[in-house]
Amino acid sequence: MRSSSNRALPSQRLGHAIIHLQQTTSTNDVARDMARRGAPDGALVLADAQTAGRGRRGRAWNAPAGQCLLCSLILRPALAPARATRLTMLAAVAIARAILALGLPAVLKWPNDILINGRKAGGILTEAQTLGDKLEHVIVGLGINVNVSAGGLTALAPRATSLLAEGGQPVEREHLLRLLLAEMEAPYLAMTRDGGEAVFQEWRVLLETLGRDVHVTTDSDVIEGRAEDVDGDGALLVRQTGGQLVRVSAGDVS
Repeated sequence: MRSSSNRALPSQRLGHAIIHLQQTTSTNDVARDMARRGAPDGALVLADAQTAGRGRRGRAWNAPAGQCLLCSLILRPALAPARATRLTMLAAVAIARAILALGLPAVLKWPNDILINGRKAGGILTEAQTLGDKLEHVIVGLGINVNVSAGGLTALAPRATSLLAEGGQPVEREHLLRLLLAEMEAPYLAMTRDGGEAVFQEWRVLLETLGRDVHVTTDSDVIEGRAEDVDGDGALLVRQTGGQLVRVSAGDVS
């Protein structure tokens, strides 16, 4: 394990304290253990490789060693637990803006996939711990395919892509991390004032899912219709063929 203070980063709080691991099971697991031991707001766990990375709904998250940005932020925001989803929105918007700054056309697929030219380049896993009616801490895990070659992508997922595959040239993971934290910090600090409303509005604009006919698979049902909008908690609002508006809080969209 290697610890470092990251004074050269553009952010003052996020990533100010960093744990950099060559390999771990999951950066979210390490960050959760650190948070329980009192790690400060903005502490970052960064890994070159994961042996048990995971995504939403318990799925495995595979990432070739040294070719992806794999990290987890420990956040302690002054937000109500009901607003924890806005931290996922914040991370998604920051990733999209960082990729856009590299000249690539990033958009978002509900609820938290990062797409470039219709293919998935990254995702987010947020895990919250509450204490009574307060958020004790939130772990925001990020996985971005950075320098995975076209051949390596076939082993990840049918429609996976990477910044290298889309842009035609390698990207320094540290440079991407700097862009990401710079995009994330000011909106994060502003959340204590506006409850994340500005983040929600930008996340909504970046969602390519809205206005499309969708097929949503949840744990208990399959919903088909037009994705009309999202509500303030991030749930997808789907207008079914019969006219009924259905609220979907979690699921897979195609």
